[in-house]
Amino acid sequence: MTKSIRREKLAFDDPEALQALCGSNNSRLKLIERTAGVELHLRGNEITIEGDGAEIAKSALEQLYDLALEGKSLSSDDVVRAVKLLQGDDAQPISAVFGETILTPRAGRPIAPKGATQKKYVDLVRGNDIVFAVGPAGTGKTYLAMALAVRALLDKQIRRIILTRPAVEAGERLGFLPGTLEEKVDPYLRPLFDALHDMMDPDKLQRMMEDDTIEVAPLAFLRGRTLNESFIVLDEAQNTTPAQMKMFLTRMGYSAKMVITGDTTQTDLPHGQRSGLRDALDLVQDIRGIGTITFTDADVVRHPLVAALIRAYDARDRSRSEAREREAPKPGGGGLDS
Repeated sequence: MTKSIRREKLAFDDPEALQALCGSNNSRLKLIERTAGVELHLRGNEITIEGDGAEIAKSALEQLYDLALEGKSLSSDDVVRAVKLLQGDDAQPISAVFGETILTPRAGRPIAPKGATQKKYVDLVRGNDIVFAVGPAGTGKTYLAMALAVRALLDKQIRRIILTRPAVEAGERLGFLPGTLEEKVDPYLRPLFDALHDMMDPDKLQRMMEDDTIEVAPLAFLRGRTLNESFIVLDEAQNTTPAQMKMFLTRMGYSAKMVITGDTTQTDLPHGQRSGLRDALDLVQDIRGIGTITFTDADVVRHPLVAALIRAYDARDRSRSEAREREAPKPGGGGLDS
C-alpha cells in the first residue's frame, strides 16, 4: 500500500513580505526544508509543502510571514530556531518569543530572546529578585542579563549596574601576573566590557562608568558593600567558592536584582574545591523570589558546531566518570581472607 504524502499549500499577498520570508535565492525556504524535513515549492505567490513535517512547516511559514508583514527583521538563524520552537514539547507562538525586543543597541540587530528557554529566562528575571541561570557557553545567559540590566537602567527602574566575575583561571594567581591591579584583572572582565560596548553608545557608556553608574569589577571588590537599587550580574559563577557566593548574595540591598550565570561543568577551581554555584543551587531551591533555569546544548546560539562539541565533551566526560566508578574498589573489598 502506497503511503500518502502530506501536502499543504499557502498563498501570500504581500510580495515584499514574501521575499523577506524566502530570503536571497530562497535560502530561508531551504533552511525550513532541512529543519522541518519537508520539500517546499515556490511558484508565484504560492508555496506548496510536502512531507511529514508539513503541518509544522505551514505554521512556521504563516507566522514568519506575519512577522515580516510587521517589519520584524529575522536572521536565517532565527528562522531555524522558529521551526525548532514549533517542534518543541512546549511549542508557543513564534511572535511570543521573537516578537519581543529587550534592547536596540547602537549598532546591529535588536537584542531579543532566540528560543523558548531564553524567553522563559527573560520572564524569570523580570519576575524574581534573584535568578540562577546554568548551562553551557553560547546560550546567551550573561548577554541577555546584561541587556535586561541596561534596559532597566534606561527605564530608571534601577540606579546602577554592577557586572562582576571571580578572577580565577586554571593554574594562575593574580599576584604572579605582571602589571597593576587593573591590568591584572582586565582580561577576566574584558568579555563584559565587550558586551557593554555592543549595547551602548561609547560616549554615554564612558560617562556612566566614570560616575560609577555602571561598574565592572572583580568579585572581591564587592566585599563589605550593600548594593541598593542595583542590577547585579555575576558571571562565571562556577568559579566562586561557597564562601564567595555567600558573600555575593548577601550584598543584595533594597530594590535590587541579581542574576547569577555559570556552567557547573566548567569550573577552574582547584581539584576537590566545591563550586559556590553548585552549593547555592542546592540551598535556594525552596526560597520564594529566587528563580533557577537550566540551559542545554540545544539552546546554544553560536555556530551549530558548538552544540555538537558540547555534546561530544559531555559524552566523553560521562564515559570517563562511569569508568572510574567501575574501577573504584568496592566497600569492604580487597582485605585478607579470614
